[in-house]
Amino acid sequence: MVCTIRSLGLYGVSGYPVSAECALSGGLPAFDVVGLADTAVKEARERVRSAIKSSGFDFPASRITVNLAPADRKKAGTVYDLPILIGILAAGRQLPSSATADAAFIGELSLSGQVRAVSGVLPMALAAHRCGVKRLFVPADNAPEATLAEGPEVYPVHTVAELAAHLRGEALISPAAPWVPSPEEVRGPDFSEVKGQEQAKRALEIAAAGGHHILMTGSPGSGKSMMAKRLPSILPDLTRQEALSCTEIYSVLGLTSREEPMVLRRPFRSPHHTISTAGMAGGGSALRPGEISMAHNGVLFLDELPEFSPEVLEVLRQPLEDGKAQITRVSGSVTYPSQFMLVCAMNPCKCGWYGHPSGRCTCTEGAVRRYLNRISGPMLDRIDICIDVPSLEYDELAGVSAPAESSADIRKRVNAARAIQSARFGPDGPSCNAHMGPGELKRYCGLDESCQELIRGAYHKLGLTARSYDRILRVARTIADLDGAEQIALPHLAEALQYRPPEYLQL
Repeated sequence: MVCTIRSLGLYGVSGYPVSAECALSGGLPAFDVVGLADTAVKEARERVRSAIKSSGFDFPASRITVNLAPADRKKAGTVYDLPILIGILAAGRQLPSSATADAAFIGELSLSGQVRAVSGVLPMALAAHRCGVKRLFVPADNAPEATLAEGPEVYPVHTVAELAAHLRGEALISPAAPWVPSPEEVRGPDFSEVKGQEQAKRALEIAAAGGHHILMTGSPGSGKSMMAKRLPSILPDLTRQEALSCTEIYSVLGLTSREEPMVLRRPFRSPHHTISTAGMAGGGSALRPGEISMAHNGVLFLDELPEFSPEVLEVLRQPLEDGKAQITRVSGSVTYPSQFMLVCAMNPCKCGWYGHPSGRCTCTEGAVRRYLNRISGPMLDRIDICIDVPSLEYDELAGVSAPAESSADIRKRVNAARAIQSARFGPDGPSCNAHMGPGELKRYCGLDESCQELIRGAYHKLGLTARSYDRILRVARTIADLDGAEQIALPHLAEALQYRPPEYLQL
């Protein structure tokens, strides 16, 4: 007898339907799993065998063949343990096959028959919804995450015996209630703790309001990293669609849990400068997402930017433009979402004191040039805002001054600017000013005669490119939004021009 059980698989961060076709036939006892199964799937044979016996069922003394269809797509992981077990029991008439008609099953098995959590449940649950699955049986620890798909009824399963009793109609499992996040305050480092640096804080506010990439340069100890770590406290809340998109990536990587099944805050990723290109962009034998995808809809902070290898920095160029990372290897090709806000910090030279009033820099002009040349011109041209962060004077640190503005106050202005952008672009348009295309630039970034005269002179004197020209307009549009202005005015454009790279970065 052949019994087909519906399940689901993962390719990149997308789920797709999989059918576990289980056949019992005569001949010598054997247990084969086919359908481009990897080692973890083939090892399911021993887990299924032990789980069936431990749960009080008879393991069929016949030839068992399991085909995971579509057979031309590689299957990986332990997610197919549960559907294989259900298929074998249904094919042997130990469970009613009619009870599985509109259901799908995912889960890993222990040798004792416990059902363990797996990775990637949210994208698989979303795929189940698209495929018309009415009931989805998942490990109990994955149930809160599966309910986020708002599609099929989700049934949390603890053991094989519990699931078998449900399918027989003896003891029904109650569907999981939809997971609802509890309101929480934004905690963490606050901008009220930052003394001075008003210009840098203003630049970070503009970057947060428009989703712009920003580079901070300055001598050691000036507060670059400290302010970057406080940036999440002024970023706007994730929309539900953005949160689901982030959660899919973290789910595939196994970084969600029963207690925290959903990403509720914008990610903040800060990889070390020794990271590899595969670690940054993604890839490897399993084509896993990299840091740029884990920072999707959030912040990617690169401290000590020139210390990253040129190869790692260059892989950022396409994702910065397209908002996605295309990973192609011999084993396949996947596309991961990678729409992040790049925040960088660096010293002006190797020793860190180039241009400092103290004159303590020991680097030669050649050494400074070699250090800065680690950042290519095309990479620098993709950064919207460059800001110099000077060292604080003693009086600014030790003197008694008015309290600095809190993150909550800055965040109110950022949210107001983002609300203007959401109303302007609509649900199908760009999420923020930084993602405006040529059409939006032409429509929303028109300049009057005085503004055109200013940027015409800057274009020739600063040697701007077409890309940097567009980025200046995007930044000016954000400044105007923070000001509540309908049109870009001369002060908005003049401030945007101030955020071009300083001269020592263009040596």
